[in-house]
Amino acid sequence: MPNHEDKYIFKLLFGFGAVIAGVMIIMYACFERTKEDDWYFWGIVASLLICLGVYLVAAAFVHKMKSDLIRKQKIRHQQKASDTDD
Repeated sequence: MPNHEDKYIFKLLFGFGAVIAGVMIIMYACFERTKEDDWYFWGIVASLLICLGVYLVAAAFVHKMKSDLIRKQKIRHQQKASDTDD
């Protein structure tokens, strides 16, 4: 089972990739497809990719916060255990 730090890296990379892909689709549709196709399809695809990217980046930051909180809790627990052993 992947931990929160692994999920953070995975979701952050795919989130940024989706946002970049959405922007690239917008650029492609603006410069290459304007004379041949309707722009609605390309607008929907680009907006879905950008929304997916923003969602994944936000989820990545949630996993980063969980990872940091778990790490702090482990350190606090280890300090308590070492204090009671003394």
